[in-house]
Amino acid sequence: MPPSTPEKPKQGKADPSEGKRATSAFLKPLQPSQELAAIVGSAPLPRPEVVSKVWEYIKKHKLQNPQNKREIMADETLQAVFGGKNKVSMFEMNKHLAQHLK
Repeated sequence: MPPSTPEKPKQGKADPSEGKRATSAFLKPLQPSQELAAIVGSAPLPRPEVVSKVWEYIKKHKLQNPQNKREIMADETLQAVFGGKNKVSMFEMNKHLAQHLK
């Protein structure tokens, strides 16, 4: 019979009833500008949700360049958000979105 070993206490997430953590600034709801609200709605949203809704819009309207998926071809609505540019990279998109969130 193998010797019994004491069980180690489980290391993991703290019990949610032990106290609430402050919401990170990343998840703080932000008010979209009028131009961005045309895509994501006028209600305050956390930044990740805004990016998600913009991607939904891009995919729904087939605005990704088929040859280079990292490139977004802006329609009139997105041009208002992207500062009048016809094309932006997906990395550049986040910079433009930040200017439309307060």
